[in-house]
Amino acid sequence: AIRDLLMHQRINATSVMVAAPSFHRSEAASLKMLNAGTRRFAIGLHVTLTAPFHPMSPGFRPTRDGAFLTLEQMLLRGLLRRLAKKQLALEIATQFKAFVSMFGRVPDFVDGHQHVHIFPQVREALLDVVREVAPNAWVRQCGRAANGRGLFSDRKALVLDALSRKFRKLAAAQGIKTNPAFTGTYDFTPAAGVDFGALFPGFLKGLPAGGVVMCHPGHVDAELERLDPLTQQREREYAFFRDDGFPDMLRANGVVLS
Repeated sequence: AIRDLLMHQRINATSVMVAAPSFHRSEAASLKMLNAGTRRFAIGLHVTLTAPFHPMSPGFRPTRDGAFLTLEQMLLRGLLRRLAKKQLALEIATQFKAFVSMFGRVPDFVDGHQHVHIFPQVREALLDVVREVAPNAWVRQCGRAANGRGLFSDRKALVLDALSRKFRKLAAAQGIKTNPAFTGTYDFTPAAGVDFGALFPGFLKGLPAGGVVMCHPGHVDAELERLDPLTQQREREYAFFRDDGFPDMLRANGVVLS
């Protein structure tokens, strides 16, 4: 689904979860082929440090039943300063190495599965690795534009805003580029009954040039259902982006994918 949207220029970036058991060299080869010649989209590394995925580096701790800890456990341990920076850095560097092995180059940008890359202790380790391995890559911060949509009504976005303030300062101190603003959060649960098409124009309000809109388009299969609770909404997002009305909506809002 993502390759289809990239080919039809409905999205302009994707990040790769090299730690996912279903990601293979054939996937990388397909993305490289689509981007051959003139580069049409950015390819990033989706750093993965939460369950149910498994570490790629030997001896990584902490784990549970061989997998990373949950999102909540990683955030709590980071806040309490109970993560090991050296082990985090080794795991992140190992995922970078796997990306380079598959694509033959460093990523254009770096982000994190479930935004784990902006957590305390994780962010310090990640920025050190980026500075060492891919100093020209930009790293996704998850803070919204000051005049963005629903600044105080979205609790998840408020948490990301708070974590991103420190993240931006640390990145700037190391000379690492970040995106000027971020949007795209909403209640992903099927029970919420969110109309993604109605919600999307609000993501563009107040978004500056170079801002990032997070999205999760995809086709649902058994592997996705096994690894990720976000399923049906991916199909809805894909249908929205693939619809012929999407480019018209971007133009109406003065947005160009570059």
